[in-house]
Amino acid sequence: MKIQHDTLRGYTEAIFAAAGCETVEAACVARHLVGANLAGHDSHGVIRIPRYVQWLKEGKVVANQPPEVILDGENMAVLDGKWGLGQSIGETAVQMGIDKSASGVSVVALRNVGHLGRIGDWPLMAAEAGRLSVHFVNTSGAGLLVAPFGGIERRLSANPFAVGVPVENGDHLILDISACTIAEGKIRVALNSGVQVPPGCIMDAEGNPTTDPKVFYDDPGSILPIAAHKGYGLSVIIEMLAGALTGGGCTNVANKDRLANGMLSIYIEPSSMISQQEFSAEVDRFVEFVKSSRTVDEDGQILMPGDIERMRHQQRAAEGIEVDAVTWGQIYETASELDVAGGMPQP
Repeated sequence: MKIQHDTLRGYTEAIFAAAGCETVEAACVARHLVGANLAGHDSHGVIRIPRYVQWLKEGKVVANQPPEVILDGENMAVLDGKWGLGQSIGETAVQMGIDKSASGVSVVALRNVGHLGRIGDWPLMAAEAGRLSVHFVNTSGAGLLVAPFGGIERRLSANPFAVGVPVENGDHLILDISACTIAEGKIRVALNSGVQVPPGCIMDAEGNPTTDPKVFYDDPGSILPIAAHKGYGLSVIIEMLAGALTGGGCTNVANKDRLANGMLSIYIEPSSMISQQEFSAEVDRFVEFVKSSRTVDEDGQILMPGDIERMRHQQRAAEGIEVDAVTWGQIYETASELDVAGGMPQP
């Protein structure tokens, strides 16, 4: 079924308000989840509602929890999320990084926070404030998903890596990838939709390749790193930055029933290193140069990082967001348990 994004956002907000979130936080979580669907990343969208609400009920994440400031320097900060919801804690951490980089550069370490959602939201927020930013993310506890190169057992998290470059005269460049071949949420989307995952993404418990999402959860299998040993190496380094350096710890099973994200973010005010005019001119020149390449297909086009998400956003904002029957049933059941009606259709 297709649902208009503003209707879905209002319904999501009502669910989180009923689950104990204050108005501002409920709106924040809803905005980010539906925003992920709009961008085409259903893995980080409203499919997360039932799990987030269950975590709230079980105390695995905490509503209305401000982060604890462990270190507050002129250009550096260390925050402990105290298991708060990742969307609201994430906005606080990113805004602090933006503010502290006004005169040049800042580094913000965030630890012990609930699921941060679509990591691409954070460099986009920084780019809209005129900052170039780099974000490294790891997950401990319940986030064990990925086998190391040459291994067949889960030892790593998805380890997202995101970068944003502000573009003065066009769309911001937003790279949002993981060091593994597929997000766990995309495997769940495939499971709920009754389809297979692409080849080369997951393997079963014996190391055999599979495209069956059920095998990943029931066997259980593992996700593969991107580009073999290269993605594995990137994943290890992200663990060092987002896990060891933030104080949140690298991926482990010490608290396997609770998911904790860690994020190390670097923010740069470009004009502190080069004039804004020079920076913008070089960004524009390079984008134009890359896009001028001849394409494989006669009617093809060269896309820049972030273009696909913007195109999907425009399409889904106009046509509505597709939610599969299984996911909608889970969301509707969660809402019903919280006595949230919202005038939404039954599955």
